[in-house]
Amino acid sequence: MKKITIIATLAGIACHVFITPVSASDTQIIYKFYCAQCHGLTGKGDGPNVTKDFPVSPRNFTDAAEMNKLSDADMKNVILDGGPSASKSPMMPPWGKTLTGEEADGLVKHLRTLCKCEGKKS
Repeated sequence: MKKITIIATLAGIACHVFITPVSASDTQIIYKFYCAQCHGLTGKGDGPNVTKDFPVSPRNFTDAAEMNKLSDADMKNVILDGGPSASKSPMMPPWGKTLTGEEADGLVKHLRTLCKCEGKKS
């Protein structure tokens, strides 16, 4: 009987973890870990992995004029499927096997705060 209770309890915890929306603090952690390496902590495209030999400059998320050209769906697509999926740089890797759709949605909202913009309507 104890084994069933433990399994049921763990299953409940697992369901809770996957159903719970991604919080703003989780999104910031995800951004710092996956995105800031190239895009920088403040989103200016000046992350520590970017050198003068980098073949293309990472997108500057603080450039509202450029960011307003993108819809939320465009950004989510590039986050999950990588740059080539939108005819952008192959340096932007696909994160679809690493991040959930909810985490990508959280990143899109975070990027909108960096540019202080709403983007184009889909």
